[in-house]
Order: sequence, then C-alpha cells, then structure tokens
Amino acid sequence: MTSDIETIVVGAGVVGLAAASALAHRGQHVLVLERNRRVGAETSSRNSEVVHAGLYYPPGSLRAKLCVEGKARLYSFATENAVAVNRCGKLLVATADDEIARLDAIAATAAANGVDDLARLSPAEARALEPEIVCVAAILSPSTGVIDSHGLMAALEGHVTSRGGEVVLSTAVERIARRDDGAFVLDVVSGGVPATISARRLVLAAGLGGSVLGRTLQYRDGYIVPATYPAKGHYFTLTGRAPFRHLVYPVPSGAWLGVHLTLDVAGQAKFGPDIDWVETIDYAFDDRDGCRRATFEREIRRWWPGLPDDALAPGYTGIRPKLYRPGEQVQDFAIHSTEQHGVAGLVALYGIESPGLTASLAIGEHVARLLEP
Repeated sequence: MTSDIETIVVGAGVVGLAAASALAHRGQHVLVLERNRRVGAETSSRNSEVVHAGLYYPPGSLRAKLCVEGKARLYSFATENAVAVNRCGKLLVATADDEIARLDAIAATAAANGVDDLARLSPAEARALEPEIVCVAAILSPSTGVIDSHGLMAALEGHVTSRGGEVVLSTAVERIARRDDGAFVLDVVSGGVPATISARRLVLAAGLGGSVLGRTLQYRDGYIVPATYPAKGHYFTLTGRAPFRHLVYPVPSGAWLGVHLTLDVAGQAKFGPDIDWVETIDYAFDDRDGCRRATFEREIRRWWPGLPDDALAPGYTGIRPKLYRPGEQVQDFAIHSTEQHGVAGLVALYGIESPGLTASLAIGEHVARLLEP
C-alpha cells in the first residue's frame, strides 16, 4: 500500500494531539489536520480544566478506566514537561440530608474505580478546610486538581513535531473514502484550496464535527456512526479573589455535576457550566435578561451563602459533543476500531467530553494500541 502519510489524525484538540503523540512515540509518521487556526480551539480550550479523580463514572466503563489512568499520566506529564498544574483537591458537598445517600453512592463508585484516597468529612471538618462552606456532609478528593490546558496542548504538539510529525492548521477534512488497496483518501480544504491526501491509518478525533465527518466513509453492513448532540455550557468568573483553596462541587443531579467552583492554575475562580442543548455551534454568552446569573447565584449560595451580590461576571462558553439527548441515559465514550466498524486501520472517537481532558493521555495510548499491527 502506498500513501502520502503513514498516519493522519483529524482534529488537534487535546485528544487528537495525545493520540498523535502516542503514535509518534511508536515511530509512526503522523500528520494532524485541524480545521481551526489554532490547536484546541473548540471543546479542549473551553472547559473547566479540571483533572478529575474518577468519582462519577460507572465501574468498568471507558470513562472510569481512562480517567483514573489518565489522571496519573497527566500529573506525571505535567511535571516532566513543565505544564502548570495544581493538585489542589476538591470538596464534594451535600447541602441537605436527602443528598447524603448520593454522596455515599459516589464514594462507593469511586472506590470501585480504584480511587482510594477519599476522606469523608463532617460539616466542621469541611469548614476547617474551607470556612465559607455550608454543608451537612462532604467528601475530600485530594487527587483532583486543575491543569493549564493550553500548556498541555502546546507540550503535546511539541512531542509530535519533535518526532517528525506535523500539525497543519486551517485545514478542514470534508470527506473520507477508501481505496481498493485499503488506504484512506481525504478530501480537504487547506487555506481555501481544495486538495486530497492519503494515509495508511486514520484517527478521527474531530470532536463536534466527528459524526458528520464519520458518515462520509462506508462501513460494513449494520454499523452506524454514533450521533452526537451539542450541549452548551456557560461559565461565570468571580470578580476579586476567591476565599477558597479547593475546588467545590455540589452533589450532582443526574448527569449534570451542578454549578461548581473551579480555580485555574493562576487562582482565578470560575463557576459552571450549566447545560443548554443547542442546534448550532455558537459560543456567544447569553444572559441578556440576567436570569442565568440569578440562577447561578441561587445554586452557588446553597453551599456558599456568603457569595457577594453582583460578584459574578460573564466568562466564556463551551460546547460538548454528547452521545445522548435530554432525558436519555448517559453513554460511555465511543472509541471504535475494526471490531466495531470493520474498517482496518481506522480508530474513530465520538462523544469525548468530560473527563476527556483528564483521560486524554490514556485515550491516546488506547488509540495507539488499537492501531498496532
């Protein structure tokens, strides 16, 4: 089989870059194609930047396994590559007695996932760590933290290019076909100019555009490319310095983790995200009537009643590609290889949302193993 490139990765978000890095470390010649003008311009740069411990995900799921493995890999990678990270820990707080059972269930799930460092706290113990907190019970997760996602992606890009790979920006993949010899042929538009390029192996890590692009390729009978549904989240920032040293999360409601407090690596506090199911990709911050901020203030004051009036400022938004619609059961990551779709040399990733950042390095290794001969 002759082709222009040994392996193409579509999508230069954190997961695509992690996969490209893992493949480059195995000696493959890798080309990463990204439709935006910079890496990580979509979901990867518009999130909470949290390094999750692995508390919430069903035991045995890809989310659980790759999160726990990815957390360890991420902390090591950050240290080795001078990526800013803060292992600050997280308080998961119950603000009413009827939430305590859910708190206990989360602790049991975490233990089943191999998270063995949680500590159950009384209200007094929680206040000793964070005096502004009001709760009836809490869990401390000391291995939760935050990372500079932009620094992480820059480091991963460096790993790719230092091993002979390349990241090409402003290059949109429009369709994919397969030649008789098994090579993949991609129709692209790069800098406004149409072109084609071929590869022996292909990784689809296109995030929000993954399902549409995946449907342009033919598969064995019976395989259906998973549909993804965009869900928009808004983040408010806190004006002034936050009186917290830990991240603070409420007990989640269903698939939503609630309005939580995160601190970036510089100590800036932000709250969110909420969840709006949308039809189009639009990053505008929508709070024209102030109702969104009022909702955030109400939710935050459940556990931080001392939140000052008018302390929240519009921050930014992010959009996550979800594999389910409102009211449907939360789905696991979809990482499909020959076993699922029947196409040799192809790994396609769909619905990689939280904890995708935490799991990124583990996902990259998983993809590389799937593509091994």
